[in-house]
Amino acid sequence: MANTYGEAIKQIKQKNIPEVILLYGTENYFIQKIKDLLEKDIHEENIAIYDLLETSIQEVVADAETYPFFGEHKLVIATNANFLTAKSDKLPFEHQVEYLEKYLEMPVDYSTLVLIVPYEKLDERKKVTKALKKKALVAECNPVKEYELAEWIMNLARQLVIQVEKDAIEVIERELSTDLNIIENELEKLALYVGERGTVTKEIAEELISHTVNSSGLRLVDAVIDGDLAKAIRIYKDLEKMKEEPIALIALLAFQFRTIFRVKLLKQKGYSQAQMQKQLGVHPYVIKVAQSREGKFTVNRLQFIMDQLAETDAMMKQGRMEKDIAFELLLYHLVQKKEDVRLG
Repeated sequence: MANTYGEAIKQIKQKNIPEVILLYGTENYFIQKIKDLLEKDIHEENIAIYDLLETSIQEVVADAETYPFFGEHKLVIATNANFLTAKSDKLPFEHQVEYLEKYLEMPVDYSTLVLIVPYEKLDERKKVTKALKKKALVAECNPVKEYELAEWIMNLARQLVIQVEKDAIEVIERELSTDLNIIENELEKLALYVGERGTVTKEIAEELISHTVNSSGLRLVDAVIDGDLAKAIRIYKDLEKMKEEPIALIALLAFQFRTIFRVKLLKQKGYSQAQMQKQLGVHPYVIKVAQSREGKFTVNRLQFIMDQLAETDAMMKQGRMEKDIAFELLLYHLVQKKEDVRLG
């Protein structure tokens, strides 16, 4: 069984670093954090980085076996170890994996060999994969699940010696989704603002967090649901500053409302959240948000909104009205029809 990212970090921080480490998964944030930690105490001249799409594994193993010239330890990092997956890369050379298998039997103690596989899964059937799982530190570096994100945010907050209120965590999740690099950067900014042992409130998070285009689309939908025209136009002006075109914003709103519409219809058919996610092929968080909103609309109301979006899109593309005026008028129509909204 593979270690989690957290378990691997803990082991490395305790200086319990094995001779061979295997990192696999699609979350580059985790992989980069482990690499940074491993490189921290190694002399720059003793760090070698290879791309296994360009260099054979036998050459990498030979380097790991070569005694370091500077300092006492050597770090050899080999990216794209795709021969450990079911995927087959067409390369101008052959990876002779038996060299790696032999090395695993008796790795040298003056080198740490790190293999990185940027794929969600390893091919467990391969002999070399089985050998690595027995002899190496294997860490899974896949994206955090939606239900794990709040705990991950709280752990990072503890490291920064701050507290984040539950409502503020929800703002971070809504605005930044699961992009861990951005979340870390934004939390560090919040920590500087509130100071050590300070508390991040919902108001502070909403004021300071850099809004993404997608999250601003969600906020636009919220403003429409709340019947708040002033807020909707304010968000639109923010998006204008981000150089977002009104036509692109209509597409963004159409995606949000289309998802709400489809989730409502699937709910009426008795679909679970997991079944909806599979049917629609979108992130679970998108389904969760749509589920929290669909009850505020009737089917007819959602059809009206989709029609308004399509009509405004056509109006812009045909040049029948200035884009910014057309978009603000669209927001006015969507908000002014708020009285037609019924729960159900």
